[in-house]
Amino acid sequence: MIEFLQALASFLITLGVLITFHEFGHFLVARKCDVKILRFSVGFGKPIWMRKFGEDNSEFCIAAIPLGGYVKMLDEREDKVPEDELHRAFNNQPLRQRVAIVLAGPVFNFIFTAFAYWLVFMLGVSGLRPIVGEVEPNSLTEKAGIVVGDEIIEVDEKRTKTWVSVIDGFVLHVINEQSVEIVLRGLDGIDKVSSIDMSQISVDDMANGSLLVELGIQPKRQIIPAVVGEIIAGGAAERAKLVPGDKIISVNNAPIENWTEWVNVVRENPGQVLCVEILRDGRSATIELIPDVIFDKSGKQVGRIEAAMDNNFERDKSLITIESYSFLPALYKAGGKTAEMSVMTLRILGKMIVGKASVKNLAGPISIAKYAGQSARLGMTTFLSFLAMISVSLGVLNLLPIPLLDGGHLMYYFVETLKGSQVSEAAQIVGQQVGLAMLLCLTGIALYNDILRLIS
Repeated sequence: MIEFLQALASFLITLGVLITFHEFGHFLVARKCDVKILRFSVGFGKPIWMRKFGEDNSEFCIAAIPLGGYVKMLDEREDKVPEDELHRAFNNQPLRQRVAIVLAGPVFNFIFTAFAYWLVFMLGVSGLRPIVGEVEPNSLTEKAGIVVGDEIIEVDEKRTKTWVSVIDGFVLHVINEQSVEIVLRGLDGIDKVSSIDMSQISVDDMANGSLLVELGIQPKRQIIPAVVGEIIAGGAAERAKLVPGDKIISVNNAPIENWTEWVNVVRENPGQVLCVEILRDGRSATIELIPDVIFDKSGKQVGRIEAAMDNNFERDKSLITIESYSFLPALYKAGGKTAEMSVMTLRILGKMIVGKASVKNLAGPISIAKYAGQSARLGMTTFLSFLAMISVSLGVLNLLPIPLLDGGHLMYYFVETLKGSQVSEAAQIVGQQVGLAMLLCLTGIALYNDILRLIS
């Protein structure tokens, strides 16, 4: 229940911040162009809170459905406009001003993204150093000459301090189906250059979080003792009478050396009876454990017992690093990251359209709420990174040439430039109907994906 409430609160904060920032872009530029603002709404539907402000008595309201927002401006197409205010109606503004007003919303999304990433890079991101822990035989990484102990210090001529920055460097090359050049530092301290063919990795595998698995490489990780921490009520661990502090010694007489081995055994034995030897308060005991059966993202049955590891163990600080930058380098890196994320989002959408990526990658409000809650629990920098990712996605999506979206209006203005007059109201009405159908279809697919993820 607490996790649900935290996810809901994080979701509302996410939408509230990003919608307000997007609509503020429209509002600010419209005011600069002397267009009269009638209402600034965060959310759709019936207002649940409202105040008036400014000389124009503009309404600021928070509405019941928090899945968007709008800035309502004076416009002859929507209502009768007094003659003395005709010059302040949106539809009577020069084309360049209407373009600026419409474009301001997505631009503010990109500004917010850059600002969020700038804060993240200034605050610093803690992560695992990109040291190779495992290399699968005959994998792409083995063919590239990567061996255990190598540290990836550059990807595509960009310094990589953590595994997150390595993966970020790989992503665009997967989307573009290109090889990527990397620089490795071996245990002997000598640098070598290698190349990995990313065209053999699909966008869907990457989106499922299987990029490193498909590459056949695993990070060098902290060896975590197989000691049980938190027990979640109602799970297989509780039913088997496991308690916090229990150390897993063996399963079916096979010794367990660390937490990763224990997790793998549980996952590989859904619904199977496991004879588990534990050490509790210095005494050995044996229990029977039957992992619950669940389905992973690929639809495969795996086991789960609803128990977390014990975090009270000595950390290997040599594996952890902090990636942080001073003011200007952080600003430069934030701008580059925003541009990369924008291009990546656009190209993934393009691959979905041509069938090279599955629409299963679309996430709806349920998934966004879940990820918002998870990122908030992991700390400020993680939550800021999540906000930046959603913000850049909103910016790109709003620029798509779909009626009802900002990109749809910009499409009308492009037609207006070609024909020398505004697109007729009749054509715009038809466009709105088509746009509404497209958006409802996309929303339906995203919600369907959300439900499938919940079930699995």
